[in-house]
Amino acid sequence: MSVTATLPLNRVAARILSIDAVRGIVMVIMALDHTRDFIHYNGFFYNATDLNTTTPILFLTRWITHFCAPTFVFLAGTSAYLMSRKKTRPELSVFLLTRGLWLMVFDITVVNLTIWFDLTFSVTALEVVWATGFGMVILSGLLFLPQRILLAIGLLILFGHNALDDVAFQPGTAMNIIWSMLHQRNAIPMGPGRIAFTSYPVLPWIGIIILGYCLGELFRPDFGPEKRQRMLKWIGLGAISLFILIRTLNSYGDPAPWAVQKMPLFTFFSFINLTKYPPSLLYTLITLGPAILLLSWLEGKRANWMQFFVVYGRVPLFYFVVHFFIIHVLAIVLLLLDGIPWWDINFQNKTAGMVPNHGLSLGLTYGVWIVVVLVMYPLCKAYGRIKNQSRSPIWSYL
Repeated sequence: MSVTATLPLNRVAARILSIDAVRGIVMVIMALDHTRDFIHYNGFFYNATDLNTTTPILFLTRWITHFCAPTFVFLAGTSAYLMSRKKTRPELSVFLLTRGLWLMVFDITVVNLTIWFDLTFSVTALEVVWATGFGMVILSGLLFLPQRILLAIGLLILFGHNALDDVAFQPGTAMNIIWSMLHQRNAIPMGPGRIAFTSYPVLPWIGIIILGYCLGELFRPDFGPEKRQRMLKWIGLGAISLFILIRTLNSYGDPAPWAVQKMPLFTFFSFINLTKYPPSLLYTLITLGPAILLLSWLEGKRANWMQFFVVYGRVPLFYFVVHFFIIHVLAIVLLLLDGIPWWDINFQNKTAGMVPNHGLSLGLTYGVWIVVVLVMYPLCKAYGRIKNQSRSPIWSYL
């Protein structure tokens, strides 16, 4: 009899429930960022964290969504470890390799079509789904290493990759393209009228998914819940404390140093205004630290409110694509209602059809976000039910 079979059902369920709930929470927050991008006035054309032009509420609206991508990728690694309870290591390796490649293809096709609404694919953005898939491909080979070696690799990438910030190669060269994929956000020409954006350079995300996989060790069935909760708490607090220490020194960990601003609040904003593309060491610490603390707090809990977020957290790929599609359609409908003729909406000019000087107020944008999330709830619940009832292995990829 397996160790899992000897555990009380509520302990196993609570452990899985906490991971799905945290994933669901960040996915709900993620929808706020995408709604702001497409629905808020000029949302597609401004930088919400530019301290010279932003407002406190606009800055925080963008900043809170920074928790989403790192948590999403990190928990993808944790979920991969949990699958090792059901698969041998070679089987898990094959699964991660094939699913990773599938996610990369899915990103440059379905996800990009949803983002840009461009049937010609004149623009390709390598987004978070691409980075997650790439990380799975790398993890599929590394998981044969001893756990300590794997942890050391993940920590080396996390703490060391900012030392490579000044590395650059001549534009147009093969090394420039490779480096843009790995560590430097860039635009790569793909031919006449075609371009690819390396929105998520993959090297730091590889480190994040590896560390998520290593954290899965704490969720072994034979690992006591009290000990797990305690260790998660100290890891989360340690990450936050390390962020404060390194950021205060202001010499390493993020390409953008903080500086005293026109008022104390904006000085604080400068302190927490970090680099996401690619995710810096400090960005990763201050986003994953609270996420791990949340995992600790939810350990063993089965509150009714958690079930709301679990519905989203168990169908992440479905949620990601469908909510993006709904938000984009709403943005186009708003343009048409605002008097923009259909023939003036251009989906092939790198703006996804968005038109400057149009959109809703930030307050109404929040309202649209809430509506989108609520609309997604029955869709995700129905999809999750179908997924759970099916015995086909294809659902593991969807």
